[in-house]
Amino acid sequence: MARSYIRAADLPQVIPVFPLDGVLLLPRGQLPLNVFEPRYLNMVDDAMAGDRLIGMIQSQGGDPEHPGLVGVGCAGRITSFAETGDGRYLITLTGVARFSVLSELSVQTPYRQVRAGFQPFEGDLKGPDEGEGFDRDDFFAALRPYLERRMLEVDWETAEEAPTEALINSLSMALPFEPAEKQLLLEQPVLLDRASCLTALMRIDAAESDDDEPRSVQ
Repeated sequence: MARSYIRAADLPQVIPVFPLDGVLLLPRGQLPLNVFEPRYLNMVDDAMAGDRLIGMIQSQGGDPEHPGLVGVGCAGRITSFAETGDGRYLITLTGVARFSVLSELSVQTPYRQVRAGFQPFEGDLKGPDEGEGFDRDDFFAALRPYLERRMLEVDWETAEEAPTEALINSLSMALPFEPAEKQLLLEQPVLLDRASCLTALMRIDAAESDDDEPRSVQ
C-alpha cells in the first residue's frame, strides 16, 4: 500500500543510499533498477522490511571503494518489486523528496547510510508542480535539435499532452547528460528553474560543432 508523506518530519532521519553516478531520480519520477550486487540486495531486503525508502545519490571522487557523496540526493520508495530466477531484484523507485546529506553514519551494514535533511525540500511533498509560466513551444524548439543531434526519439504526441512536471522530470531523468549536469538538474529549486536549466543544456549540446565528438551516453 502506498504511503503518503505530508511533512519533512514524516520521513525517516536515517536512510540507506545507493550511489550511482549519472542516474537521476526526481520527486514523483519513476526509476527502474536492476539490483545484483550482494550489498544492494541486502539493502533492498532491509528497505522492504521497513519503510521501503532508498536514497539515490551520486559520488564525488575519493577512494574508489568508498567515494565521497555529493551533498544532495533524492529518496524514492520501492513501488514495484520482482525477483529473477538468477537472484537479481527488479525494482522501481518512485521519487518522494530530495534530501541534504547531513552526515554519513558508521554502520555495520554492507551498504551506506546517511542522516538525511528533508526540511529544505519539504515543497517536494506538496504534490505536482504545475509549472505555471512554462513555455512549451520554446522548450520543444530546444528539444528537437538536441534529439536530432543525439539520434534519439520521443513520442511527440505523448510529450505534447504530458503534464509539465512529468515532461520536464522524465526528460531530465532519461536524457544522456553528464553526471554533473544531472546533479545540476536535481538541485534546481523549483520546476521552472529545472525547465530553464534543461533547455539551456539541450541548446548547448545541440550547438556543439559537428566536428566535435558527442559526449558519452550514460
